[in-house]
Amino acid sequence: MKHKKRLWAYSLGFIGFIVASQAIASEEVTAEAGHAGTVALTFLWIAVILFFAKIGGLVEKIGQPAVLGELVIGVLLGNLALIGIHTFDPILENAIIKFLAELGVVILLLQIGLESNIGEMKKVGLPAFIVAVVGVVLPFILGTYVVGPWLMPGLDMNAYLFLGASLTATSVGITARVFKDLGKLQTPEAQIVLGAAVIDDVLGLIILAVVSAIVTIGAVSAGMIGWILAKAILFLVGSIILGQFIAPMLGKFFAKIQTGIGMKFTLIIIFGLVLAYMAQLIGLAPIVGAFAAGLILDPVHFRYFKDPKIVADVKQVLKNSETNDETAKAINSAIESHSRRHIEDLIEPVAFLLVPIFFVLTGMEVSLEALFNVPILLVALAITAVAIIGKLLAGYSIRGVNRNIVGFGMVPRGEVGLIFAAIGKGLGVISEEMFSVIVIMVILTTLVAPPVLNWLIKRQK
Repeated sequence: MKHKKRLWAYSLGFIGFIVASQAIASEEVTAEAGHAGTVALTFLWIAVILFFAKIGGLVEKIGQPAVLGELVIGVLLGNLALIGIHTFDPILENAIIKFLAELGVVILLLQIGLESNIGEMKKVGLPAFIVAVVGVVLPFILGTYVVGPWLMPGLDMNAYLFLGASLTATSVGITARVFKDLGKLQTPEAQIVLGAAVIDDVLGLIILAVVSAIVTIGAVSAGMIGWILAKAILFLVGSIILGQFIAPMLGKFFAKIQTGIGMKFTLIIIFGLVLAYMAQLIGLAPIVGAFAAGLILDPVHFRYFKDPKIVADVKQVLKNSETNDETAKAINSAIESHSRRHIEDLIEPVAFLLVPIFFVLTGMEVSLEALFNVPILLVALAITAVAIIGKLLAGYSIRGVNRNIVGFGMVPRGEVGLIFAAIGKGLGVISEEMFSVIVIMVILTTLVAPPVLNWLIKRQK
């Protein structure tokens, strides 16, 4: 009975939001209100997205990660037009919401980087590299030279190149969110996947640049490939090495101005956004820069910042008790542990606001129309199987960890695969049919990976 009441409450909430949205989103209202009305409407859309994101969180009741619910609810909202409901269509055209979604994924990777550890990632450096290389090369070869020509014969070779390139992508944001939701970011499997995803992004960038150059100018030089690779490596290695020197100096400088949590929060955000910008500047995804920023920042860089309440509490404890050396060490250890956790806690409320917007919007950008074309759907299912197998084999290229978790951690293509397909379509290389095939592959790999990964991780316990 209680569950039925809850279901009715959610249903009424759903209907209420649709009615309110339809009323406020009418062209007459926004036209009369002008710019102020447009901004106010954006406020409503953000509220709607967050509301439905939390409705999507019901999947946690059946043991699935929240990100799956956010993606699914986004797919549902984005495809209501198929049954004549166009209420939520303006969300996809709203530039402010698109910006907030991009900011959301940057904050997510900054958060993931903060919770990761350079030392731990160094330990899995070689396995991560092997997984990334196999996970890029194998799907690219299978897509370009095997399943592409076999399942979709008669197309230009450039089309097959873009199909292969789209199969190389990995959406680290989706996998990282699953590991985070389950509290498994510190496991060797998670560290391998995160490290491999960064290398995957670099290799994918190179393949995309090479394929685009072949399409546009008909050839590509070894020097061009070398330059792209050099830029990527210099950025990643340089940002981490330089960051280790610059971060403590910046921490000390800003602590002289103010030592409160507001200054600490600002410093973290500045680091994340600047490195995201620098990554974009050299052709890498901004999320790679945000992840690097999170890796760089460490509690030691904030040792000049003191939480007044904690300091006062500790002083009181030391004053009122006869402490020995071991007790003093324990107290200092507790303070240090809090400092580490405190950095992550500062970012968490921002992530609660922005990250669901990214995943709901990613789901909304998925069109289900192609699913009604049976021949295209069958080809897409075969391509999806190849996409999954290619990444699973990458997981099996290493030993000493749960290889299924690593393999499935690399499976989601997400927004990265859609970007590859969109570039190919923009260059006039990919037909509508192949674009639909790639979109279906992206949908299926994005939706199937979280529940399977969730099941594998829980089974490992």
